[in-house]
Amino acid sequence: MQESTVTTKGQTTLPKDVRAALKLHPGDRVRYMILDGGEVRLVRSRPVMQLAGLLKDRTDKRASLEDMDEAIAQGAAGQ
Repeated sequence: MQESTVTTKGQTTLPKDVRAALKLHPGDRVRYMILDGGEVRLVRSRPVMQLAGLLKDRTDKRASLEDMDEAIAQGAAGQ
């Protein structure tokens, strides 16, 4: 488990292994997601322009509104 020290200004240095795992480079931004139980998840933030084409070629199947309604109903019913 990696750890670092927080300065009096609230700053810290991310360990090299953490930067590598998140593929972080100087100038990149990170996002903090606060979870239940006092835990925080650190994720790499991406500009919205980098998301273009992210789902391209994932699937050709398109869901109709009826398909979505049915999936929502099944999820609500715990199926």
